[in-house]
Amino acid sequence: MDKNDIETIIGYMPMPTSFPYRSIFLKGRPHHEKYDDFWRRHPPMDPVHRAKIFAPFDALAGFSDCIASKEVEYSARRDLSEGEREELDRKLAVLQRLTCNGREARKNRPQITVQYFSDCRDKHSFAYGTGGTYETITGTCRKVDPVSKTIRVDETVIFIEDISDITGDLFEAMDDDIP
Repeated sequence: MDKNDIETIIGYMPMPTSFPYRSIFLKGRPHHEKYDDFWRRHPPMDPVHRAKIFAPFDALAGFSDCIASKEVEYSARRDLSEGEREELDRKLAVLQRLTCNGREARKNRPQITVQYFSDCRDKHSFAYGTGGTYETITGTCRKVDPVSKTIRVDETVIFIEDISDITGDLFEAMDDDIP
């Protein structure tokens, strides 16, 4: 291949004659035989490690999580009316009787759904310390502890003051005259 052919193949315009690396550029890509001296010093990269070069990366670590946390809609804690509070206390008393000890809790295994208030944990949010979200958990009530004022649903411990509602089949089947 002639030098002029390389110039027309490589570029659209001729290379200036004053270009300092003209002779090196016109030689083209270096060609190395397998197992020659250069190949031994610079072996080709295996495909597994080469794939890492082209893998996407998060230039701003945590930025996408920070943006996603801003999409959460926080609200203020709502106060329960006197009637709602009494109903909740009645349901908690029933659950406490059904889970008074480990044997009773395993025997009865009351399935409930608890709606409770969870404080905002994002320190960079406007709602930190003042607002939160209402979350719902469904599972087996393991224990109602009147001393620490908590209820345990599966592995989640919830403060009784955060609970806004408790539902379940056992409450629907209950008579209204049970205290």
